[in-house]
Amino acid sequence: METLSRREFAAVAAGFAAGAARGQPPRPEAPTPVPARAVTRGPAHHFFGYYDKTPWDRTGRYLLVNQTGFADRQPTAADVLTVGMVDLRDGDRFVELGRTPAWSWQQGTMLQWLGTPGGTEVVFNSLTDGRPSATILDTTGRRARTLPLPVYAVHPAGTEAVTLDFARLHRLRPGYGYASYTERFADDPAPEQLGVWRMDLATGKHDLVITLKQLAANRPDARFDGAHHWVNHLQYSQKGTRFAFLHRWKKPDDRTWQTRLYAANADGTGLRLVHDTGMVSHYDWRDETMILAWARTADRGNRFYLLDAAGDRPPELVFPDVTQDGHCSYSPDRAWVLNDTYPDKERNQHLMLLKVATGRRYTLNALHSPPRFTGPVRCDLHPRWDRTGTMVCVDGCHDPQRQVYVLDVAEVVRS
Repeated sequence: METLSRREFAAVAAGFAAGAARGQPPRPEAPTPVPARAVTRGPAHHFFGYYDKTPWDRTGRYLLVNQTGFADRQPTAADVLTVGMVDLRDGDRFVELGRTPAWSWQQGTMLQWLGTPGGTEVVFNSLTDGRPSATILDTTGRRARTLPLPVYAVHPAGTEAVTLDFARLHRLRPGYGYASYTERFADDPAPEQLGVWRMDLATGKHDLVITLKQLAANRPDARFDGAHHWVNHLQYSQKGTRFAFLHRWKKPDDRTWQTRLYAANADGTGLRLVHDTGMVSHYDWRDETMILAWARTADRGNRFYLLDAAGDRPPELVFPDVTQDGHCSYSPDRAWVLNDTYPDKERNQHLMLLKVATGRRYTLNALHSPPRFTGPVRCDLHPRWDRTGTMVCVDGCHDPQRQVYVLDVAEVVRS
């Protein structure tokens, strides 16, 4: 199934209106069809990964992507992926940059641009002598150097990064970690040797600034009994004064997990438990203190809330018409939130924009997800902004290959 064209989306909107005329409640969104253009093509599959990084360089010419030869099974330690970029001004030409066995479907290789003066360096996770590492590569001269740890989130200035153990993540949250190296301390529910590291990207110097043992010992209760702990989804605030992360835990045989949201200063000090109801999912920093997160509260249940990472303000409900979890991110000017849905009963994933000032929802497109793309190998849209706030890109599998699509949202964000 192809993405919906403007004409097809208009027909869908008419269907919503007809349903309302028959007494069925209309959807609360305003359909605003925006066609999705494929910027990668087969026979190889392409994707970027998570939603919290922009694949566009500063000029808007190059778009980072990952390339694989298969799309519907979990990678093994022997599966090597190609990292590259698409030249959007040269017929969407794919430019190979390197290869790595350190990758997953949901979070890719952590491929991202660095905040260097020329804006031509990228970093991605790799394996060196059987140990997890990261590679920094200049996309012009192809000069490369190796860091002693992989990266997760890179500081906005490009000077440092925070990271975690991807082997433990692979066992406890399949689809997010790496199968390319062996997990240490797998029998320890909360080892003090693992947690969150901070690494200098110039020197490779690194320190373990928050440990799993520390997190498991903070306000423990019966939920922790027999559970294994891990961290995921590290993200710096807009200016890099803080970073946030999810502390998760589950018993080895459980299919579900529970979650706390934490924040800390950029150097790992000032650790603060931000939200502790057992459920926090996708989030994004609005500014240096407030975090937009899909979370649970006792009185309103699962919704999008603004959470105070630096003080004691109670959770503030926002976008009340959005009733399911999605990958949320603010536009560069903080006027819009980009979001998506998981597949509905027809296996369609909906892409939307939420206007911060009014809370109004604009549904942009619907992309089909074939049933074989489920579980750890699912193809979430993971929508991502460009640096101008007028373009977005998504991963899609409706062709039914995994490919990367770009949508021009300039008309919507100017409305």
